[in-house]
Amino acid sequence: MNSPVTRGSRPYLRPEAIARIARLELRAQGVVEGLLAGLHKSPSKGQSVEFLQHREYIPGDDLRRVDWKVWGRQDRLTVKVFEEETSLRLTLLVDGSASMDYRTATAVRSPSPARPSKFEAAATLAASLAWLALSHGDAAGCTVFDDRVRRGVPPRGRKTQLVEICDLLEAPRNAGPSDFQPVLTNLAKTLPPRGMVILVSDLLGDRDGLLRGLRLLANRGHDLAILHVLDDDELDFPFEGPIRFKGLELPAELACNPRALRDGYLESLSTFLDDVRRRAAMVRADYTLVRTGEPPAAALVRFLAHR
Repeated sequence: MNSPVTRGSRPYLRPEAIARIARLELRAQGVVEGLLAGLHKSPSKGQSVEFLQHREYIPGDDLRRVDWKVWGRQDRLTVKVFEEETSLRLTLLVDGSASMDYRTATAVRSPSPARPSKFEAAATLAASLAWLALSHGDAAGCTVFDDRVRRGVPPRGRKTQLVEICDLLEAPRNAGPSDFQPVLTNLAKTLPPRGMVILVSDLLGDRDGLLRGLRLLANRGHDLAILHVLDDDELDFPFEGPIRFKGLELPAELACNPRALRDGYLESLSTFLDDVRRRAAMVRADYTLVRTGEPPAAALVRFLAHR
């Protein structure tokens, strides 16, 4: 399967930039290649008869859409794309707040390669979903935020779109705390209605504001999904011996014996996860919990199975 990216001679595609972006692009391609051939069903009803273009056949495509005349002339499989099939606008909202920089502390003492930070895991998932949408002829865009929208690429279906999204996700961040409500409210006002919005975040912030913002997007007709990215340390609390915890978004420290905190922490975590699942259900958002220690492909299989 070919990547839907064509690199030209634009200034932002300098050799050093290409080398940096390619790492994320290749991770995304490796995640989605061979996975489910379909991200969505078109929100449009009925059948369109307006032919738009051809694209390369992807395993799982409806064989009735294969243009057999092209196959006979050029010995390659292509699929007819109609106007209805390009109606999806995918917007990926990636949490770039300071808490997303956490990387499992236990990996430091492990001989295995270090696990990605939560932001690195979120960026790989977002780039993979963008790659998959663009491969199907749809439009994909991406926004990175903390307490405000920091930067974004609007949904488009052009061939250079994946490069721009990877460039966005690889750019240096000056991360602050997260604040969901103003970000989601702003996007609800500015995004065209009836798209698909996927929030990729650790959801550590004001959950009431999160719900209000998601509800505004739902009222605009958006199909919502949440990829809840948490580090294995956050989910398992494997710490032993005296330890000092430092806040990433608040200037706070806690020196403690983690064994004394473990039961209470895990109980609070369970309450937190139940609460965010309940809030997601209230706005009919698909919810998937993602561990940074699991292969991204496994997380995407679970997510796409719900679609």
